[in-house]
Amino acid sequence: MILVTGGAGFIGSNIVAALCARGNDEVVVCDRLGDENKWRNLAKHPIADFVLPEQLDAYLTGRQRRFEAVIHMGAISATTERDGDLIIRNNFQASLRLWEWCALTHTRFIYASSAATYGDGTYGFGDDPRPEMLARLKPMNLYGWSKHLFDRRAIQLVSRDRPRPPQWAGLKFFNVYGPNEYHKGAMISVVKRKFDEIARGEPARLYRSYRKDVADGEQQRDFIWVDDCVDVVLWLLDNPKVQGIYNCGTGRARSYVDLVRAIYAAMRRRPRIEYVAMPVELRGQYQYFTEARMQRLRDAGYKRNFTSLEDGIAAYVRDYLMKPDPYR
Repeated sequence: MILVTGGAGFIGSNIVAALCARGNDEVVVCDRLGDENKWRNLAKHPIADFVLPEQLDAYLTGRQRRFEAVIHMGAISATTERDGDLIIRNNFQASLRLWEWCALTHTRFIYASSAATYGDGTYGFGDDPRPEMLARLKPMNLYGWSKHLFDRRAIQLVSRDRPRPPQWAGLKFFNVYGPNEYHKGAMISVVKRKFDEIARGEPARLYRSYRKDVADGEQQRDFIWVDDCVDVVLWLLDNPKVQGIYNCGTGRARSYVDLVRAIYAAMRRRPRIEYVAMPVELRGQYQYFTEARMQRLRDAGYKRNFTSLEDGIAAYVRDYLMKPDPYR
């Protein structure tokens, strides 16, 4: 049995799909479905059970030593969330309780961190887990801080030789895109947002740059196809001796112009790009560049190549977004 928290969400539901495709029919999902179409993220997969987040503690109490692993993707991921108490309860305290339960029951624990922990990138994007290196990072929003807080606590517990899961690994996801993200509202990937603009017959709109050394549309991100993220998670499950905090990106930053051109190419349309003003509230916390350093994951033994931006977008557009049923 494997528990996937946030298993009806974007990355979580893709992990559930991959586990089921591997023949695992004992996948338990913890999440909320709400009253929209989030349930469709799971509709094609034979999960074993479904647990609401507020029921999880009681559910686990009666099932000690029954799970092979907990894959913890559940969190409030909105970078615009302002309720600090809500973020702490969901992103830090809930993660800490799962860590402690996994340590007690000898259950492996893989969790989602975020590239938002790096803040504006002043200290680079290297996933050096030493406490003094983590202490230098300054996340720019509440969400990023909550993920950083748990990363630091995990490293602190390990360095003090406190109880820990038999395998633990945190993945700092960069800019992930792919199917089953349709419920995310304002947090949906820029690939889906630009696709929707183009599909409506509008030009693709990109923010103007407010830095003299960066041209409009040349702001860069490490965009990663969700299948690559899932593959790293599965690799961790297959390699229980690998532990620690690792980046999960491609290792290659690409511009928003590159991204938009790839969408137009996949849709077989001629590019039309319009540059618009960035909202004032974003300008002080906008990242102009992110690029994962992937050497530590490579050194740990991960050998597979990451999908190029063009190939990932082509797969997303042609196999999902342009299909009547865009769900995995």
